[in-house]
Amino acid sequence: MLTLEKRPNPSKGWTLATPVLAVIFTMIVGGILFAALGKNPFETIRTIFVDPLFSEFAYYYRPQLLVKGAPLVLIAIGLSFGFRAGVWNIGAEGQYIMGALFGAGVGLALYPMESWIVFPLMVIAGAIGGILWAMIPGILKIKFGTNEILVSLMLVYVAEQLLASMALGAMRNPEGMGFPGSRNLSQYPSAANLEIFANSGMHWGVVAALIAVIFAYITLARHMFGFQVRLSGQSPRAAAFAGVNPKALVLICLGISGGLAGLAGMFEVAGPAGQVSIDFNVGYGFTAIIVAFLGRLHPIGILLAGGLMALTYIGGEIAQSTLGLPGAAIQLLQGMLLFFLLAVDVLTNYRLKFGQGELA
Repeated sequence: MLTLEKRPNPSKGWTLATPVLAVIFTMIVGGILFAALGKNPFETIRTIFVDPLFSEFAYYYRPQLLVKGAPLVLIAIGLSFGFRAGVWNIGAEGQYIMGALFGAGVGLALYPMESWIVFPLMVIAGAIGGILWAMIPGILKIKFGTNEILVSLMLVYVAEQLLASMALGAMRNPEGMGFPGSRNLSQYPSAANLEIFANSGMHWGVVAALIAVIFAYITLARHMFGFQVRLSGQSPRAAAFAGVNPKALVLICLGISGGLAGLAGMFEVAGPAGQVSIDFNVGYGFTAIIVAFLGRLHPIGILLAGGLMALTYIGGEIAQSTLGLPGAAIQLLQGMLLFFLLAVDVLTNYRLKFGQGELA
């Protein structure tokens, strides 16, 4: 009889192997899915995971990896603080939208002023927008004991309605002949998040993501706050005895995740997206949850996982245009990563036993 037996201590080997196995299983099952859709599984997997890096058009696709990966890494780094502490912010997509609205609001309000101060003000506003939206589930949790998972998730749909309202109303381009959407911020020099180096994909959002990785690594590894975050996630009772204020920790972790998600939204609306539109949000806030767990909630792991997930975005777009692969199949492939990660992750804390013998 096959059973699960709890390990005395989590397996370090399985901790490292789990993300790799999750990717391998995703490719295998994804290949079966593509074959069922009438596509050559080997060609499709190659198109998604190899062509963006090594095809004849890779010079164009590689910079896009930075463009797609930066918001995922930035949001996932923020989420990792809360997840490590047992604070489950599932509403980063809403905070991402609010950061974009706050940041774009400042840029549009100051249009057409030409000054270096416009973009920094947008950055500050974007962070504030994300933080304020994240404080709603935080305050409700510490005051009334509500579940931050449900509240933060429901607020995503509120943010989406606000986004549509702004695109159709207050932020709509007065020179846009009635079409929904704001002015194009990428064409407003003072508010544009332009590439730092031409054709490199490197914009200020990428720089912010790299700074966030360094900040998170130092904070979690060397700072007392990082110790409190880890302790609260591993043993809330021990954290209480150590003097950790759980209410303050909830607000700080939600503030960090909301602020970084808001920054991601601001950098996106001022750069790659260019404007506030009804379909501005593309699910980065939800995909970042996969990135955070695929990276084992470790800053360096998140950086690598963000690159992998960006690869699926770019490769998926190539597969859709060249192979006719449905967009939903790419979303399913991304979801498989989290499914297999959670499935295989069981072996980190449990070992398989068949009868009296151990299998893993």
